Amino acid sequence: MTLFVIGIILTAALLHAVWNAIVKTAADRTTMLGLVALGHVIPASVMVLLLPLPTAESFQYILLSTVVHFGYYFMLGKAYQHGDLSVVYPIARGIVPALVSLWAMLLVGEVLPWQAWGGIALIALGIQLSSWRALRSGVGRSALGFALGTGFCISIYSVVDGIGVRLSGNTLSYWAWGAFLHLFIAGFIGIRKRAVLTELPAKVWMIGILGGLVSMTAYGLVLYAKNFAPLGAVSALRETSVIFAALIGFIFLHEGNWIRRLGAAALMAVGVALIGMAV
Repeated sequence: MTLFVIGIILTAALLHAVWNAIVKTAADRTTMLGLVALGHVIPASVMVLLLPLPTAESFQYILLSTVVHFGYYFMLGKAYQHGDLSVVYPIARGIVPALVSLWAMLLVGEVLPWQAWGGIALIALGIQLSSWRALRSGVGRSALGFALGTGFCISIYSVVDGIGVRLSGNTLSYWAWGAFLHLFIAGFIGIRKRAVLTELPAKVWMIGILGGLVSMTAYGLVLYAKNFAPLGAVSALRETSVIFAALIGFIFLHEGNWIRRLGAAALMAVGVALIGMAV
C-alpha cells in the first residue's frame, strides 16, 4: 500500500470524525442524521445526471449497500437509546476491521499477512483505550447488542461496496449512486421527524447538510482506496476516525483524559505503520 493511498484513507478518517462530531453535538441526533443523509442526496442528484451509469452488475451491490445502511441507521439509533455515544461508538467501530478482513477473506479471497493482522489488533485496542473510562463504567445488554449489530452492519456494507466499486467500471458513478440512494434514508427520517423539521433554524439545516457533504467526501475517498488496497486494511485504517473523534472531543469539547487518548493514538499509529508495511 502506497503512502498516497494511506494518506487518502487517513484523510477520510479525519473527515468521518468531523461529521460524527457534528452529529454528536446535535440536540436531536436522529434528525441530524437525516440532514446528513440529505447532504449526500443534493450533490449526488447532479452527479448521477452528468456521469455515466456504473455497470449493471454493480447496481445490485449499490442496492444491497442501501438496504444494509438502513439496518445501520436503525441499529445505531437503538444503540444510542440504550447507551452513551462514548460507550456505543468504540464497540461498534472496534469490531469492524477484523470482521471486514474475515468477510474479504471468505468472499473475495483476500488473505492478509500476520503483520497486517497485528496492525488491525493494535488499531482495535487503540479504539477501546480511547474510551476506556466510559467502557469500564459498564454497558447494558441492549446497548451492547445494538452496538455489535451496528458494527456488523458497517462490516457488511464495507465489503459490499468494496466488491461493488471494483465491478462498477467507474468509481465516481458508483459513489454518486450510493450517495443518491440516501434519498430513502433521508425521506424515512424526514417523514418520522416532519414536525421537528418545520421548527428547525436555518443554521441547523446548513450544519446538517454540510455534515452530509463531509460524510460523502469521506466515503468517496474510501471507495477510491478500495480499488488499490485490501478491504480489511482499508477498513482498519478508516477506523482511526475514532481516535480523531476522541481528539476532537478532548480539544474542542473538553472530554476525557489526554494521556489515555494520546496513548491510544500512539497504538493506532503503530498499527497504521504495520499495515502500511505489510500490504
